[in-house]
Amino acid sequence: MTQLLLASLFSLGLHTTATPLTSDNTEEWKSIFDGKTLQGWKANEQPDNWTVENGAISGHGSRSHLYYVTEELDNFELKSDVMINKGGNSGIYVHIAFHEEGWFFDGHEVQINNTHRDPVKTGSLWAVVKLFDSPVQDDEWFRVHIKVEGQNIVVRLNNKVVIDYTEPVGAAGPRRLSKGYLALQQHDPGSRVRFRNIALKKLPDTASE
Repeated sequence: MTQLLLASLFSLGLHTTATPLTSDNTEEWKSIFDGKTLQGWKANEQPDNWTVENGAISGHGSRSHLYYVTEELDNFELKSDVMINKGGNSGIYVHIAFHEEGWFFDGHEVQINNTHRDPVKTGSLWAVVKLFDSPVQDDEWFRVHIKVEGQNIVVRLNNKVVIDYTEPVGAAGPRRLSKGYLALQQHDPGSRVRFRNIALKKLPDTASE
């Protein structure tokens, strides 16, 4: 009966509802945000600056970073719908340690910034690979897809690859791919960022293949 109904809809040129981000047609993806609470997440400072509103994690107010503390990750893929206000600044951190406060520079930050004064725009690997034009807009939902595998990180915005970076062997500096936590950034009082439909897929350890 269901197959007949779907066939009828397509024959009429109608479209069914899109598959939710968290399923992605595979059981390997899992939701890491329940849409209602911050269970599994922990802010390093100013915890009141993170709330859940209309099914999204909302960051507002002064500097704070919200960690997914359930587990540290090595190889993985992450997908999230993101929205930021005009002039706002945020980011998604990968492979970082838990820091009680401050700015930090381990791991990598995928920049979320369309019109903030910082010239490094959305999709950049902050301080490593810089994009100076944002392909997405303020106050609109867009999809961020990050894949970390070995020393390679690929960033997609709305399914388009904007960064494909492999760390050079023996690269110096603190920003390195290894293993660590995910974290979301609330940058400053003028910024307001939202994250929803946050899904994670763990990948095999490349060293063991």
